[in-house]
Amino acid sequence: MSLSAVLRAAGSSPSPTPSESPTAVTVPSLQDAQESATNAASWVEENWSTWLAIGLRVLLILVIAAVLRMVVRRAITKFIDRMNRTVQAADGTALGGLLVNVERRRQRSQAIGSVLRSVASFLILGTAALMVLGAFEINLAPLLASAGVAGVAIGFGARNLVTDFLSGVFMILEDQYGVGDKIDAGVASGEVIEVGLRVTKLRGDNGEIWYVRNGEVKRIGNLSQGWATAGVDVTVKASEDLDRVKATLVEVAEKMNKEEPWNELLWSPIEVLGLDSVLIDSMVVRVSAKTMPGKSLTVERELRWRIKRAFDAAHIRIVGGATVPPEQDPDNDPTAAVAAPSAYSNPGSPQAAAASPLTPLAPPGAPK
Repeated sequence: MSLSAVLRAAGSSPSPTPSESPTAVTVPSLQDAQESATNAASWVEENWSTWLAIGLRVLLILVIAAVLRMVVRRAITKFIDRMNRTVQAADGTALGGLLVNVERRRQRSQAIGSVLRSVASFLILGTAALMVLGAFEINLAPLLASAGVAGVAIGFGARNLVTDFLSGVFMILEDQYGVGDKIDAGVASGEVIEVGLRVTKLRGDNGEIWYVRNGEVKRIGNLSQGWATAGVDVTVKASEDLDRVKATLVEVAEKMNKEEPWNELLWSPIEVLGLDSVLIDSMVVRVSAKTMPGKSLTVERELRWRIKRAFDAAHIRIVGGATVPPEQDPDNDPTAAVAAPSAYSNPGSPQAAAASPLTPLAPPGAPK
C-alpha cells in the first residue's frame, strides 16, 4: 500500500467517540517554526531603524537634560558662593560689622539656592520626561489633563502646606527677617533662630522656642532693622527747678555719650526733649536717643541707673505712681472729740429696743 493511500484511509477514519479526549495537541512542524522566524526577522529588519532613531533620540534627550541640570545647578551654587564672599568682605569693615549679619545672610543665601536648584531640577527633568514620552509617540493630552486634575486636587488638600511654602519663599526672597533678628510675628515674638520654607523658629524672652508657620504670619514687626529708640521718662515733683533738672540730665547724657561701649551702641546723642506732661503734683521729662537695633533696652537701663544716681547727688526727688495724700493730724481734727451716734442715747427708741439682748428662757421645772 502506498503512502498516499494510507493518508487517505486515515483521513476517512470515523470521528472519535464521546469517551475519547475531545482535544488534540497540535505539534508545530519545523516548517512552521521556520516561517515564524522568517516573519520575526523581516519585522525586525523593517523596524530596527525606527527603534534606533527612538533610542538615539531618548539618549540625546537624557544626556542634554543631565548636562543642562548640572550646569544650571553649578551656576546657582557659584552665584550663592559669590553672595557669601561679598557678605564676608563687607563684614570686615566697621560699618559692615554693625549692619551685616553673616549667619543671617548665609542661611538666606542657602535657602534661596536650595529653592532655585529644586525649581531648576523640576523644570528640566519634567520637560525631559515629557519629551521622552513624546518620542515613543504617546499621546500626552490625557496625561497632562490628568496631571492638571491631580494638581488641583492636591492643591486643595494641601493648601495650608502650599501656603506656608509660598509665604516662606517670598519672606526669604524679600529679606523680611533673618537669623538673629528680633521680630513680632503677631502669634509669637522673640529672636529668630532658624528660617525655613515652611516654619520659622523663634526663641522667646523666657527661653521658650516657638514654631510659627509662615502661612499664619499676617504681619511682621522687625525690631532689628534700621535703628531703635531708647526713651526714658523721668517723673519729678512739680516744685523742682526745671533748669537744674535739665542741666543734670544734660550732664548725664554727655558723659554717657563719650564712654565705651555706649558710644558704639548710641547712634545719635542723647537728647533731653523737654516736658512730656505736667500734672498738679508732678511733671515728666522725656529723654531719648537712637541706638543700635536690639540694644534699646540695654541703653534705657543704663540711662535710668545714671539718672537716678545723678539726681540723688543733686538732691532731686524722683516720684512715680499715684501720689499718697498726706495724713491729717488728729489734734486738728474738729470731729475727733465727737462720739459716734449710738442707739442707746434714747432708751425708748425702737432702735434701742431692737438692740437690747434677748433674755434666755428658763428650762421647764427650774425655780423662778
